[in-house]
Amino acid sequence: MQLGVCYYPEHWPRAQWAEDARRMFAMGIRLVRIAEFAWSVIEPEPGEFHWDWLDEAVETLHAAGLGIVLCTPTATPPKWLVDRMPDMLAVDPQGRPRGFGSRRHYCFSHAGYRSESQRISRAVAERYGQHPAVVAWQTDNEYGCHDTVLSLSESARRGFRHWLAARYTTIDALNDAWGTVFWSQVYRSFDEIDLPALTVTEAHPAHRLDWRRFASDEVVAFNREQVAILRALSPGRPVSHNFMGFFTEFDHHAVAADLDIATWDSYPLGFTQMFFLTAEEKARWARTGHPDIPAFHHDLYRGMCRGADGQGDGRWWVMEQQPGPVNWAHWNPAPHDGMVRLWTWQAFAHGAEVVSYFRWRQAPFAQEQMHTGLLRPDSSEDQGALEAAQVGAELQALAAVGVLDPQSLTALPMRPAVAMVFDYDALWMAQIQPQGADYHPLELKFRAYEGLRRLGLDVDIVPPGAELSGYRLVVLAAQPHVSPALRRALAQAVAAGAQVVLGPRTGSKSAHLAFPADEAGGPWAVLPPGPLAALAGVRVERVASLPPGCAEGIEVGGVTVTVRRWREDLALVGADTLASFNDGRPALTRNGPVRYVAGWLDADGWQAVFTGAAADAGLTAQPLPDGLRISRAGGLTLAFNFSDLARDWTPTPMATPVLGGAHLTPRSLAVWRD
Repeated sequence: MQLGVCYYPEHWPRAQWAEDARRMFAMGIRLVRIAEFAWSVIEPEPGEFHWDWLDEAVETLHAAGLGIVLCTPTATPPKWLVDRMPDMLAVDPQGRPRGFGSRRHYCFSHAGYRSESQRISRAVAERYGQHPAVVAWQTDNEYGCHDTVLSLSESARRGFRHWLAARYTTIDALNDAWGTVFWSQVYRSFDEIDLPALTVTEAHPAHRLDWRRFASDEVVAFNREQVAILRALSPGRPVSHNFMGFFTEFDHHAVAADLDIATWDSYPLGFTQMFFLTAEEKARWARTGHPDIPAFHHDLYRGMCRGADGQGDGRWWVMEQQPGPVNWAHWNPAPHDGMVRLWTWQAFAHGAEVVSYFRWRQAPFAQEQMHTGLLRPDSSEDQGALEAAQVGAELQALAAVGVLDPQSLTALPMRPAVAMVFDYDALWMAQIQPQGADYHPLELKFRAYEGLRRLGLDVDIVPPGAELSGYRLVVLAAQPHVSPALRRALAQAVAAGAQVVLGPRTGSKSAHLAFPADEAGGPWAVLPPGPLAALAGVRVERVASLPPGCAEGIEVGGVTVTVRRWREDLALVGADTLASFNDGRPALTRNGPVRYVAGWLDADGWQAVFTGAAADAGLTAQPLPDGLRISRAGGLTLAFNFSDLARDWTPTPMATPVLGGAHLTPRSLAVWRD
């Protein structure tokens, strides 16, 4: 459990570096990330490397007792490289090449740029791979940021055709899988297939899905090339990448399979303003961030780098933690005092090894000059610096009394009894065919997670191939496609005594975004939930997306909740009805340990469903006071008060407070030893 910071020595006078490093260490910071955007400074002319400044920066930080996370600088290829091969630029959805002048201006499929990215990565790793200051690596920076995964370039088109040929072998197999007979789209060869964009109306959904898969695989391959170089030239040092929040344009599980540490960039206020929350929520949480946005991503990325067996605690960090107002959201409020401390401890409560703040000093120039740092542009300490130092002191104090490991400050292990399946491929399916303008599968998944966290339940967010039999409650909130592996895992979980909750549209699609085929070999498709029909005991006979203003109250466990946006007409095939729509049709069913939700629920609705499921699973689940969240990890219980009101709460009468106590003032936290 360490603190870090993102630093840009190339932005500051060399005479300032040693003092910066001294102040970092005094603040409790132990890790510094550098050089992710430094390619044009490292190599200002082709083949002409200027290492002197980076050598000095590395030595200066090392001398101050700081470890370095060194980055491959491939997110910002220099202008001379773009001029040498202008077709390396990605092409946007309107068919226009991206321009030079910001960042992420490359196409993942361009062979020439892939070669150049390996060359610069190798050069950096050869020079610093064995340096004792370098304790970890980061590949590139925020893959896909600014909508740069999908590219309409010629390189992408050629790559997509090769990818399809490898996947399907014959063009007849592709035509059959996609159903290209519809609208006379039958292809004679793979060379006839273009990218599914700029079409007159909707492109074929199976075509779009495979394009998303191809583009994701290109990100995986790009990352894998850099990881191989770093492992060869800097053995023994973990390799990471910094993922983003609410970003699903590539399969993060697949990228993380090649990493040692999954990291992500946590900006709770920016995400609260930019994503799907209601206007009321955005106003309420404007200066704290929605309580579950950081936690959702903490649990998602903790579920990735678990090792070869997929078990145990995943290694994960926050690589960029918001320290104050940012510059990129629609509105950029300042966090309440205490929030930087609270966000930091919240990450540790979900098993983080490192929380690293972005950035050390606010830049007085360029695109991010309105993005705060721990220090103001005049080098005075901003509120974030005061709170980071407070956390550093608290970590040391808890280590001194044995609450935390005094030798290593080992990350807190978590053992949640609840698993939520997170499948990028399934999200793409629902995004491609939402059937309703406001059907956002990621939001549905988040609202289910919010319902669990309101009940004080810790959650593992796991990939669709994960082992599930060790969990007591398993949730599939947005899972249109159920693979054979996931089907087996669910059956094993049920056999081991788990409760299962299935959200609407579960099992409604095949791997090619069609209705599932009859497993018995019949000529017709089968109705949802397809391969899970026997497990759920229901059949979905009709679906409807509901426009704004169309809502219906249903009663779940004595609580009235609202269904909006989506509802399904179910036929019971063994299941019992737990809640009904106004027309008497089932809205929530149960078939033994399996519940099926036949409509779009908000967090209140999911909370009501999970209250009953958790009770049947033998879990302690009680609604927490409004704005309060708890985590249990490493023999500790940690509570976080996001609300504007004081809250009184203790985990058990026998718990011993070690930081704070039962009375939590607004935006404060407390830690108890169990």
